[in-house]
Amino acid sequence: MNSQSIQELLQKVPLFKDLTDYEMEPIVDLAKSRIYRRGTHIFMQGDPLTNVYFIHQGKVKIYKTDFHGKEQIVNVLQRDDMFPHQGFFRQDNYPAHAEILEDATLIYIPIHSFENFLITHPEICIKLFRVLGDIIVDLQSRLEEKILHNTYEQIVKLLLRLARQYGTKTSDRHIRVATHFTNRELANMIGSSRETVSRTLTQLRKQKLVTMDKAGFFLLDTEKLEDEMF
Repeated sequence: MNSQSIQELLQKVPLFKDLTDYEMEPIVDLAKSRIYRRGTHIFMQGDPLTNVYFIHQGKVKIYKTDFHGKEQIVNVLQRDDMFPHQGFFRQDNYPAHAEILEDATLIYIPIHSFENFLITHPEICIKLFRVLGDIIVDLQSRLEEKILHNTYEQIVKLLLRLARQYGTKTSDRHIRVATHFTNRELANMIGSSRETVSRTLTQLRKQKLVTMDKAGFFLLDTEKLEDEMF
């Protein structure tokens, strides 16, 4: 991928979209691209933190594992997302595993060089702080869900969150979650069991709150799911 292509792709990322061609030059000079196949890992939890990544195409699962190998999904990232966020201005390791869920094209920049760029471009630092602020709010919301709600409510809130992140409206006012998630993956997002998620989804299907389309994507009646929380 040539410099012009990398610049065009990076300028679609919210972090860079307002920069001029002149302002983009030092970033483009540092950036490289790579294609990753589904099932491969970009990095592993605990590896030395070396690069910041921007997703042009595909999806990436960010997850942690405990001493027993149990998986906890932190996030599923898609086009125009960047990661990791935790490592800026810290001497640290990658805080989680990053696995390719769908064949992906990623642009990456050495994190030390990216930090130097941020220091000289405060307007981009402000944008980054806003992104980090959104992540903190999301993590706080997840913690509150875990503390204040039972498992059924946590699963409903998870579905609503997935609808906001990956949803598109259908002609019959349902929201289609345009990413496949297994019951195991859903369980790993909230620290529950696959069996509990399966039972809850069966219950939600009986209530016509959740259905599946021909491609196996969730169709959610988000208005009625919201009512379940009150």
